Amino acid sequence: MQFSEVLGLEFIKKHLQQSTDSRRIPHAQLFVGAEGSGTLPMALAYAQYLLCKDSIDVESSKLKCAKLCHPDLHFAFPVATNDTVKKDPISNLFLSDWRAFIAQNPYGNLFDWLQFIGIENKQGFINVDEAEQIVKSLKLKSYEGGFKVMIIWMAEKMNISAANKLLKLIEEPPAKTVFILITENEEQIISTIRSRCQVLHFPLLSENDLVQGLVSRENISEKEALNIAHQANGNFHKALNISHNNSNDLVFEQWFITWVRTAFKAKGDASVIAQLVEWSENIAATGRETQKQFLHFCLQFFRQALLQNYAVSDLVFIQPQTENFKFDSFSKFIHSNNILDITQEIYEAIYHVERNGNPKIIFLDLSIKLTRLIHKKEV
Repeated sequence: MQFSEVLGLEFIKKHLQQSTDSRRIPHAQLFVGAEGSGTLPMALAYAQYLLCKDSIDVESSKLKCAKLCHPDLHFAFPVATNDTVKKDPISNLFLSDWRAFIAQNPYGNLFDWLQFIGIENKQGFINVDEAEQIVKSLKLKSYEGGFKVMIIWMAEKMNISAANKLLKLIEEPPAKTVFILITENEEQIISTIRSRCQVLHFPLLSENDLVQGLVSRENISEKEALNIAHQANGNFHKALNISHNNSNDLVFEQWFITWVRTAFKAKGDASVIAQLVEWSENIAATGRETQKQFLHFCLQFFRQALLQNYAVSDLVFIQPQTENFKFDSFSKFIHSNNILDITQEIYEAIYHVERNGNPKIIFLDLSIKLTRLIHKKEV
């Protein structure tokens, strides 16, 4: 991938190019950006720039980078066992899937990736076996005599053992070795890893960037692209999903509306608790990654309702599609006296899901708490 294929972020492209041209290249860099902001495409473009700049055969090197099969370009990403890889999963066993996934959508997220390799009912991690493979790969000499680049995607998914295994290597890598760690949540990476990296923060993409990307790649009108860009809120991955009408948001919206309506009715009507139990069991039957994705959707929906309630309409991009659901009416129940408690409870639910808690108990507990919080009066 070339820099010209990456949407927006011109100042970051310029910084990376200038630092490479002047040979002031940090040996470990941490790209921090929200989903759909372009951290992975930028890392791929940067890796190609590094690998091809001093190559004897530039065109051949570009072709190998484009196909993600350059011998000096290495990857690590979250994986787990599936129908093909029965034990000891590491990234090298999924490289053909990875190349196909990136070819389809370089702006894809972790949920898409785990679905792509058939493990959406599990959580993907970067484990100590992966770290050992990274150490072995980078100890070898560069195949083409130039740089070696290791891209670690979703680095926050490294467990403690893997992170500790890589500490020394990241601090003192072999000559002309560059680490590019990519994360959506900087705080989830242990401080000893963060302190060894130069951090580069990626902003959300502008609406203009999203419109240009949609018009050029999806062959849609500028008016339609602008409407999608407004809903996507700087996330090109979400913009693509909306344009393809294959976003999970509609399903999540239906789950959410059923949930809040039932929780609202439950106050003073104990019989409705049975409906919350049934709802919790239905959500618990999905995979853990789906559950986390849904909880993040709930966070966004509640925050948008708060903005709607306080008439900050310029920041409200959500457009509920469910019939007979009045977003304006719902938003009146979300205010300064309950939004922090609701947010905290959802974050706690995400925490417990990530740690393999019983999802039936987690979602039922969250539902019962919501029945109280949604009726809380504004001070």
